[in-house]
Amino acid sequence: MLEHRSFYYLRHGQTEWNLSGRAQGQQDVELNATGRAQATSAIPKLLQTGITAICVSPLKRALETASIISAALQIPTLIVDDLKEACWGECEGSRKGAWFEQWKAGVTPVGAEPFDDFIGRGLRGLNTALGSGERVLIVAHGGTYWAVEGATGVRLEEDVPNCTPIYHSAPSPKGSPWTLKAL
Repeated sequence: MLEHRSFYYLRHGQTEWNLSGRAQGQQDVELNATGRAQATSAIPKLLQTGITAICVSPLKRALETASIISAALQIPTLIVDDLKEACWGECEGSRKGAWFEQWKAGVTPVGAEPFDDFIGRGLRGLNTALGSGERVLIVAHGGTYWAVEGATGVRLEEDVPNCTPIYHSAPSPKGSPWTLKAL
């Protein structure tokens, strides 16, 4: 169950592996020039949000994205290990293909994290961030966003885009649906 609190979510900026369609998983791939520019372009959208903290995955691509935003907004960051992308074991670095859909269906590649374990870990990371008591921006990964979709019941029509802040409004009253708004 997801903490009943509104929040912002931002997928890290682009990397060379994103560009070439390679599965990054927990490989510590850095942002490329486009990714850094994307992080910078998110700043004006975030200026008026009232966020007071940034919770971030410890992987370089998310950390660098959060660092660019944090420096501009003068907002502290908190690293939340459970916000890391899934570990895809021997499939990291390859293109997503049949193995990827099989992983989501419960067939775990050698050295990979089982899909259900990953979603549970992602939910723990989200709740850690939301439990901080702050108005929070979560900076993490496309895969980690699947935990958001599962917990809120709201799905994007396509993958969460790089560096597009998405506001998630908690149901009010409880029991009504979550709502999303891309900034």
